[in-house]
Amino acid sequence: MWSCGAANGTGRAEDSPLCQHAHLALSVLSLLYLVVGVPVGLGYNTLLVLVNLQDQRAMTMPDVYFVNMAVAGLVLSALAPAQLLGPGASGWALWGFSSAAHVTLLVLFNVCALVTTYCTALLSLDYYIERALPRTYMSSVYNTRHVCGFVWGGALLTSFSSLLFYICSHVAARVVECAQMQHTEAADAIVVLVGYLVPGLAVLYALLLISRVRKEDTPLDRDSGRLDPSVHRLLVATVCTQFGLWTPHYVTHTALALRGRPVDGVLLLAKDLARLLAFSSSSVTPLLYRYVNRSFPGKLRRLVKKMHCGRQSCSADPAGVQQVLA
Repeated sequence: MWSCGAANGTGRAEDSPLCQHAHLALSVLSLLYLVVGVPVGLGYNTLLVLVNLQDQRAMTMPDVYFVNMAVAGLVLSALAPAQLLGPGASGWALWGFSSAAHVTLLVLFNVCALVTTYCTALLSLDYYIERALPRTYMSSVYNTRHVCGFVWGGALLTSFSSLLFYICSHVAARVVECAQMQHTEAADAIVVLVGYLVPGLAVLYALLLISRVRKEDTPLDRDSGRLDPSVHRLLVATVCTQFGLWTPHYVTHTALALRGRPVDGVLLLAKDLARLLAFSSSSVTPLLYRYVNRSFPGKLRRLVKKMHCGRQSCSADPAGVQQVLA
């Protein structure tokens, strides 16, 4: 599914037994993810969205961010077969598509990557605000929904640079200004800076502030309106998972942009592995939400009960009413 040969056409890397074993291992991992990871990601992300949207009054600030990450995860899971089995899978490609389709998939992938990393960063910052100033409107569900809307809009605008470079590559002969935009290093630099460095620094700053707040025991820590303590574990697990899985993608992305042509076969192999790790984040995040968040089982029971009742009126759920009132 992947080719680990060098891009200069010599094919020397193809003759290496180590390269062949790496090629086989990546192919097996890719097929395993497509068979297991993609269905798990689609199922749990859909469940995460439905569980929270069926009772929006009970949603908290972290739930809004995880719903948006789940939507991005659904798109990533849908893109995975086309990306892992398409023309990028040299030697194992099961189909091909035009340059326009390739750019569309690239734009969608970048949008989902930006939404995922920025939702993680903003979740960290809002969690600090909620710890320092509980019950403040700054980290309310209402504001969080609007912030996530701006995140999706900003991700679309940022990923528009890839589309702009594609358009200029076709009209460069007629538009002189496009001649200065033939190098994709600028677009790669924008993606790495905006999509990784900025949210990464924001997460580090937020975690530093959270660690300081947690050391200070104040009467606000006993406020019944504070977030559930499991949210902190969920936050740390999400930050470590998301940036752990996306960091190799941006590192190899930067290395390829700086190296230019020809590209070493090992670097291409690392790029393919990093892309697989990035796609796997769409399956890991909803599993973390499922097993770390304490409120998920109760929401799931209410969803199942609501589906079972259908159009008939169901009896009130005491746990759900208490959560809403709280």
